[in-house]
Amino acid sequence: MKMMEKEDQKLFERVVSLKALEMSSSFPCQICVVGFLCGVCLTSLFLAALTSFGTFEFGGISFSSISTAISPWNSSSRGKNMVAIQGGASRPRTVEKVTTLHSSGRCCDAEQLELLHSAWSVLVNESLDENGEETVLVRNFGQSKSSVPKAPHLVNCKLKVLANERVDKRVAGERFPPWSIWRGSLDLYPSISVDEQLKDYRHRDISEGAYPPWILGSDEENYPLTRKVQKDIWLHQHPENCNDPDVKFLVADWERPPGFGIGAQIAGMCGLLAIAVNENRVLVTSYYNRADHDGCKGSSRSSWSCYFFPETSQECRDCAFELMQQKEAWEKGTIRTKDNYTSKEIWTSRTPRKWGSPWRYLQPTTEINGSFVAFHRKMDRRWWRAQAVRYLMRFQTEYTCQLMNAARHAAFGKEAAKMVLAGLDGEWPESLPHHANSEIEKYVWSDHKPWIPRPLLSMHVRMGDKACEMKVVGFKEYMNLAGRIRKRFPDLHSTWLSTEMQEVIDRTKSYPRWDFYFTEVKRQVGNMTMAVYEASLGRKTSTNYPLVNFLMATESDFFIGALGSTWCFLIDGMRNTGGKVMAGYLSVNKDRFW
Repeated sequence: MKMMEKEDQKLFERVVSLKALEMSSSFPCQICVVGFLCGVCLTSLFLAALTSFGTFEFGGISFSSISTAISPWNSSSRGKNMVAIQGGASRPRTVEKVTTLHSSGRCCDAEQLELLHSAWSVLVNESLDENGEETVLVRNFGQSKSSVPKAPHLVNCKLKVLANERVDKRVAGERFPPWSIWRGSLDLYPSISVDEQLKDYRHRDISEGAYPPWILGSDEENYPLTRKVQKDIWLHQHPENCNDPDVKFLVADWERPPGFGIGAQIAGMCGLLAIAVNENRVLVTSYYNRADHDGCKGSSRSSWSCYFFPETSQECRDCAFELMQQKEAWEKGTIRTKDNYTSKEIWTSRTPRKWGSPWRYLQPTTEINGSFVAFHRKMDRRWWRAQAVRYLMRFQTEYTCQLMNAARHAAFGKEAAKMVLAGLDGEWPESLPHHANSEIEKYVWSDHKPWIPRPLLSMHVRMGDKACEMKVVGFKEYMNLAGRIRKRFPDLHSTWLSTEMQEVIDRTKSYPRWDFYFTEVKRQVGNMTMAVYEASLGRKTSTNYPLVNFLMATESDFFIGALGSTWCFLIDGMRNTGGKVMAGYLSVNKDRFW
């Protein structure tokens, strides 16, 4: 980095010297030279101040966006971006030369890019409230929050959570929440309150129970009956009266033996949800060890609700924990815990049959070794786990939303800034035309997902101690499959890579035609157990960074993994209940139980 700074300084000096030599013959030109030198000094100071804001923190975890030198493959070779999700000192970062052109043909300069990216970094800093954000923006950048262009890759987490909370509760006097075919904020459009016909239609829509808003796509784009099953699970988990003596509960801690990864914990809870449905009990989750850290505040500490919406209402939770103190409730079987069931009953629990056998007609869109997996012995488990994990992760909390904001900003923030600046045609930061939010912006576009570079391939490379459970293959095999996808979709060049092995990260340098994005955490070198590796990261980091990878995988356009890995199995389930069945799934192996 110091070498690059020296070279940049020498370049400036050479340019200044040439200018001075050419212009020294006249007094007016000499005045211009002095002005030019002052401009160079001020620009250098300004850039130095900006680069000090190149890193930002969330929940004690630092995030930074780092671009490596352009590889010599050719002039369009792409740098590799890393998302830092671990503590550490700030690292210097070079300012890239920006080649994005405005419509006028003038190239946006590095100052603009760095200023906008750094201003957005303030908005993803967890330690600042709205007043703090405004203060920092004015003090450090001379910009108010309203004058900073909207970041297309960031979500207003507070508003998003409020909107989701609204559709996760019943409307007074109704059996269902306000689920409607009017998606997102359209349901709040003021004309509903004055148009009697619309009010009647909306009431009928809610009372008949439209499908849950967390399911995207049609029935054909998801596993069979996904929308109906999700609605029924929500109703099962949210009885109208939790104090009704006929309501029974199953209270369960999350699994936490040493060596149990997040995937195993979620798979175990999927089994317990199946038991709860089969026995007509409301599942109430209890202690979650991975949320037992200082990033999870208040009542969400040590709870699944730190990361995702709770599996049942607070009323039912309170009722269940109260019943646990009553001997009569235990004797009548009103309350049960995980200890009432064997490990076999939990891990191989009977798939609920209340919806028939929809797994018998799962779409054959998974390929292993060049052939479809059209049928296997555990199709019911694959279908049910997909439904269960989708329900458990139906809505992100504000904490998880902010984690994802920080990750997207670190990985894609520079690209987003280039796009936004290109559209402003040089107007910012000198001026930014103020436009009041129109109705389409407020009620329609506000519900769109945050920007990520598309098409995006997600790849989870599982190696290490997993070799004792499944066949593991090298990174080359994964990239061979990636190459097959790109032959069909030639615009694909971006890959979100998740892996615990440092050797995999090192081998990305052998593929200069791809953009790789990955979390910057300490990875395994050599062989060690997952338990030892996670302990070395600490509880917060070892939980947060995998969940970021998991959620990015569910949002990606394509996915390559190993179905022998529970983690990949669950990612597959989330994608197949998230409107991505027809994206297909290329796996390097099959589940060991098939």
